[in-house]
Amino acid sequence: MASEEVGSGETEVFEEEEVREMSGLKRGKGYVEVTCGCTSRRYGDSVGRLRVFINGDLEISCECTPGCDEDKLTPPAFEKHSGRENAGRWKNGIWVLVDAEKVPLSKTALLKYYSQASKNSKGVGRPPARAFHRDELVRCSSCNKERRFRLRSKEECRNHHDASLDPDWSCSDHPYDRISCDDDEERASRKVYRGCARSPTCTGCTSCVCFGCDFCRFSDCSCQTCIDFTRNART
Repeated sequence: MASEEVGSGETEVFEEEEVREMSGLKRGKGYVEVTCGCTSRRYGDSVGRLRVFINGDLEISCECTPGCDEDKLTPPAFEKHSGRENAGRWKNGIWVLVDAEKVPLSKTALLKYYSQASKNSKGVGRPPARAFHRDELVRCSSCNKERRFRLRSKEECRNHHDASLDPDWSCSDHPYDRISCDDDEERASRKVYRGCARSPTCTGCTSCVCFGCDFCRFSDCSCQTCIDFTRNART
């Protein structure tokens, strides 16, 4: 499928053979854009536009309905918005059309810059990535119960970050555990175990508390904490 060129003399983000036959291919300055989607057994296909940047950032503009105004979604957020069951494995759950066939992102070249950015998070001008983040708890806005979030990957950190900023977050929004407000809250004696490698009942130390790294701060987030981190990382 022929791509739509934007501008001239721009750095080509992907080789032609890497994106050949991808539906909706559009090239821009430092990015490519393709048609993507996510399938729910209940709601069917939700279609969007995936923009892949050379710095590894991924943004999706949802086009599930004519009136949808969800823009610049992260892949996990788009997967959740689509209503996909068992959300949490977006690399396999989100697909692009290649020669009219649905192909998971993980089986394309579109994640190569995302993967490189994760591996190079200790690169020049960036704070070193933290090897560990302890578990965190988010309180449900409906039942007032605290729910546990594991922070062992960038995706898990993003899920916790978004939940902690959402004043209307509720148990049913938990990205991994199928829980409701009717489920019991963790006992206080269990909550003290937050996964610190130094001490099981640590209340917070330099080994398990991170004050900002590439895993838990996000360039596409509009919160002041992420804005400040991104700005400082570039100076």
